[in-house]
Amino acid sequence: MPSPKLSDQQVAFFKAFGFLSFPGLLKDRIDEIIREFEAVFAKRGGGHSGKPHEGKQRSCIVPFPDQSAVLSSLLDDPRIHGIASSLLGDDFNFMPSDGNYYSGDTNWHSDTDWRSNGQPKDILHIKIAFYLDPLTRDTGCLRVIPGSHIKGDVFAETLQREVSRASENYGIHGRDVPAIALETVPGDILVFNHNTKHAAYGGGGWRRMFTMNLCERYPEARVQELRDYLNGISRFWIDRAYGEIMMSTAGPGRMRHLEQVMANDGHIAALSKKARETMPEPSRG
Repeated sequence: MPSPKLSDQQVAFFKAFGFLSFPGLLKDRIDEIIREFEAVFAKRGGGHSGKPHEGKQRSCIVPFPDQSAVLSSLLDDPRIHGIASSLLGDDFNFMPSDGNYYSGDTNWHSDTDWRSNGQPKDILHIKIAFYLDPLTRDTGCLRVIPGSHIKGDVFAETLQREVSRASENYGIHGRDVPAIALETVPGDILVFNHNTKHAAYGGGGWRRMFTMNLCERYPEARVQELRDYLNGISRFWIDRAYGEIMMSTAGPGRMRHLEQVMANDGHIAALSKKARETMPEPSRG
């Protein structure tokens, strides 16, 4: 059965404002999702370093959904698949994704390299975010600036230069930058363009969140750009873009969304080896 598609109005909203919210979309699966999230962190000892999260700084695991058959299966869920295929096309790529315990504030930023030699601006990358604790504007929910994702736009380019230094440039705290606070409860799903400026303020030290990063399939003539994009995950000391469970439990449908990355991540092992020799273990931040 085909995955349910977003409406034309939802797609238009995403293109114009750079985000979408889906309250209660996975409410029926949230108990198993939280259980698996905790199991992955317990198995990994709390993060890349094997040290338990202490609530003082971010703990991160990459790749994350890949460590669990249940979390990997979210890529097959018709509701998640419908969002992805509506925004990215039926042959979209699943990209390396992370699981986190967040601590404290996260200042304004985008999840893409805004420079011309970074992520290609004409290949859409999105993040599907799963927040596993109730979050309000005062306790660390995601804030987004609508329209901040459009490279080349005067408004977006001004924010790129200035918003991360709101106190210096505007005389206000980052929390007071005009934005939409997307308050959530477990089971809600948020989706945003990697370019979209986002932040979180007022949160405690134990905010649980994991992502599914996705993008349009790269044209075959441009796969070197995909390889260049994948270079960044070597800092997490991993040899492949995906975890073994994500790959071994994939049926033909899921494999369609893994195949292009799997065919172009063979160079990551050498980069990770170099990172192990020259960089501290990426357990936090």
